[in-house]
Amino acid sequence: MKDLSFTVPPEYSGAQVKTFLRRGCGVSAKLLSQCKKMQNGILKNGKPVWAADTAAAGDTVRLTLPQEHNSMAPEALPVSVLWEDDALLILNKPPLMPVHPCPGHDRGTVCNFVSYYQKRKGEDWRFRPLNRLDKDTSGLVIGAKDSYTASALNDVGKTYFAVCQGSLPGEGVIDTPIRLKEGHSIQREAGEGGKPAVTHWKSLAQGAAAGKSYTLLALTLETGRTHQIRVHLSSIGHPLAGDDFYGGSRELISRQALHCGLVELTHPFFLSRICVKAPFPNDFKKILEFLNIHNQVF
Repeated sequence: MKDLSFTVPPEYSGAQVKTFLRRGCGVSAKLLSQCKKMQNGILKNGKPVWAADTAAAGDTVRLTLPQEHNSMAPEALPVSVLWEDDALLILNKPPLMPVHPCPGHDRGTVCNFVSYYQKRKGEDWRFRPLNRLDKDTSGLVIGAKDSYTASALNDVGKTYFAVCQGSLPGEGVIDTPIRLKEGHSIQREAGEGGKPAVTHWKSLAQGAAAGKSYTLLALTLETGRTHQIRVHLSSIGHPLAGDDFYGGSRELISRQALHCGLVELTHPFFLSRICVKAPFPNDFKKILEFLNIHNQVF
């Protein structure tokens, strides 16, 4: 079992325990309901309490989270652990590895690695990936170790790095809706009638090979649409290198040159700002070397 303790601040003095937990601590309605059903699931100053009871400033409210298990098959895989504490596990995913098991990839996933990693440490908890990278996209995967962290962690900024085709100097914003392409179940396109999508991009360096130009970009997202970066860059005539699904060439790399390389977040317990970086994988580095682009990021 895992316990969470919260101290009631003056602004919640006199409020119901459930109001303090929901509004002041970010406890989800589902988790609160689960704790209410458990013996000693909610304690105030060490004694059982009803969720409708009131709390005073300085009271300590403790939740006992329901026990959860990792049912994934353990598998030793080349995934790097870049950050870990009692709440978070942040990993560096290599390219060509799915995050979750899916049809055709029931093994060899990030979740299988986490199960292996847990067993080596004698631990057992459910891994909750909070961002889902495409199989071919490399970089940072943020995982919560419990349901509270998964719901409370909402101040997260991610920076992606990509190599696109063509010369794209300066910086800009692509604000174009993204919709499912007619007649397709997976492929997207930019166009009216889609869901709002906003991508910010900034040119970091440019290079050329065999008479063709390429640009190293840093990108941040205001929205999280499927294939958003790939679709948006393709829509302005600069598809990602290696992304033949959206018009890119595989001359320099056999998958889309896209890497989630930087994550900044506010820790849900310590409230301090955390910054985690993931170095480029080897195939990404080789593109930059071939284009004579010096690594200005890591």
